[in-house]
Amino acid sequence: MRILILGAGPAGLTVAERLRELEPDHEDRFDITMISAEPYPPYSPPAMADHFLTGEKARLFWKGEDACDRLRVHYRSGLSAVSLNPDSREVVFDDESSETYDRLVIATGSRPWAPLPGNELEGVYNFKSLSAAERLVEQAELGNVTSAIVVGAGFIGVEVALLLNELGLDVKVIEQHTVMPKMLDEETAEIVRRTLVARGIDLRLHTTALSFSDLEDRAIGVVLDNGDILKASVYIAATGIKPNVGFLEDSGLELGWGVPVDAALATSLPDVWAAGDVAETTDRVTGERYVHAIWPNAVAQGKVVAERILGYDVSYAGAESMNSLKHLGLPLIAAGAVKGDRELRTSHHGILRKIILEEDRIVGFRLAGDLRGAGLYRSLMLRKADVSRYGRELLEPSFGVNRLVA
Repeated sequence: MRILILGAGPAGLTVAERLRELEPDHEDRFDITMISAEPYPPYSPPAMADHFLTGEKARLFWKGEDACDRLRVHYRSGLSAVSLNPDSREVVFDDESSETYDRLVIATGSRPWAPLPGNELEGVYNFKSLSAAERLVEQAELGNVTSAIVVGAGFIGVEVALLLNELGLDVKVIEQHTVMPKMLDEETAEIVRRTLVARGIDLRLHTTALSFSDLEDRAIGVVLDNGDILKASVYIAATGIKPNVGFLEDSGLELGWGVPVDAALATSLPDVWAAGDVAETTDRVTGERYVHAIWPNAVAQGKVVAERILGYDVSYAGAESMNSLKHLGLPLIAAGAVKGDRELRTSHHGILRKIILEEDRIVGFRLAGDLRGAGLYRSLMLRKADVSRYGRELLEPSFGVNRLVA
């Protein structure tokens, strides 16, 4: 059986690893081919910041740089898929080569989505790929750049700003809303804003970037909605990400924002699955269809896809939204919905605890400064447990499992 995996991120690599784990006695019943758009062994994008700050490779290449050799995977790097023909079961790549399959896994991840004129100019970078990030960090370490403007203060934008700040650059961030608007309510966002400012990062909130200005095809500034032009050595477009589905547009595969899948992570085409940042799944808490592009979801989905390929009757429980900022210098977790029908909150001495409720069930929580209780809140949220009997007691850091069974 020929298994073709498009993408070498956490989802794609987990599929390959799980297939080999379940294969009896190393019989090599599967011919596994994995395609990567980048010229590196499979790596973990969330570990890029640590890699650049410390030189640590163990977390970046989380399964080892020899992972594909150990898993007996035919690894083709530096290739991007350009089309899928489900009738001939063939994928064509940008070098005009192709691969056929019996089973196909779409784990092509996401790409920067920066709808700003000039985002293709020299001097405009993104941090969605190791290739792009390495070029910028190399320039910073050589002293060729001293300042940076990050357009977008979502999760990726803030992570990039923190990394560049730690590398010694003068950093400005432009955002048309508040900090991390899709993840944080205004109160939590304000705590993060103050922390970033204290780190020396210049935040320009409620400000819209209209375009990158240029001179001879090189970016020389960011044009703002008030007419100002901000200048720096380099510019980072971090206005969002979009699933890599362009090559599927003429394939007959059903598409949404990403690739819609069912509880088996199967797509609308036979013998084709999707996992990771490209998969449009059901949110475990809200029930809505969404693309939750975080590492734990990708790994969990990869395991389910591998097991379904082998005929196991397993289902994916659904994706969840949970993020934290490792380099912020402030313990922070944001999970689940931003709004509900009511909330419980307490704030003192720089510590915020907020639980978002919907019909007496936890649908989200935000913790800043003290992360105690995060695991329990997550468990209650995913179980959709009725927590009405506990009231404000839920906010106590000492609230624990023993109270639930009392």
